[in-house]
Amino acid sequence: MSWRALLCLLALLFTLPALAVEPSEVLPDPALEARAREIGRALRCVVCQNQAIDDSSAEVARDMRRAVRERLTAGDSDADVFAFMVARYGDYVLLKPPFKAGTLVLWLGAPLLLLVAGAALLLAARRRRHTPIVAPKPLDEEERRRLDALLKG
Repeated sequence: MSWRALLCLLALLFTLPALAVEPSEVLPDPALEARAREIGRALRCVVCQNQAIDDSSAEVARDMRRAVRERLTAGDSDADVFAFMVARYGDYVLLKPPFKAGTLVLWLGAPLLLLVAGAALLLAARRRRHTPIVAPKPLDEEERRRLDALLKG
């Protein structure tokens, strides 16, 4: 495969997420469209999970993109649009949720779980270090005969 073909393939891969926004949704004002795209990349599709509404082809993502564009066309600021979407879908709709009491589990859950797992591994390693290693008892005659029989055949 030549370098040009590889570059074309990579360029196509980077354009795939942009295909979710349909041409009929694009606003005629490039500045408003740029703002809508930026907002769309910061809002989570409530169906697809961890996918921005600009990248999602789900029906609800299309409705959310349409709502964003309607709010921007009506003259709302970006903050107003985010507030509207949060009021409608909750903090879950934000790909970067705010740090507040209701989202503490989102922000601190994974680091706390990592700390607890690390502490458990450390305790298990310490406990194992202080446990004396006991040599296995030698095989008796019956066990030795069975082992020989297994090894022979």
